[in-house]
Amino acid sequence: MKPRRKQKKLRITEADFMLANRRAARQEEIAGHGRPVSFRSALHKSKKVYDRKRLKRTGIKEDGCPFCIA
Repeated sequence: MKPRRKQKKLRITEADFMLANRRAARQEEIAGHGRPVSFRSALHKSKKVYDRKRLKRTGIKEDGCPFCIA
């Protein structure tokens, strides 16, 4: 006869526990509000970031002088 295989014991790791708690909290939130709640709607955009569309809207030319017509 062949020797019996040992069954793997179910081990719940800390990561599994955290994931299950997050899922449960999310389901409670959806049940309470009727839809998911988003806390991060929009991030602040730095003015130092180069943005060609914003420059065009304000009327600033490529050389940086808003009063120069070229």
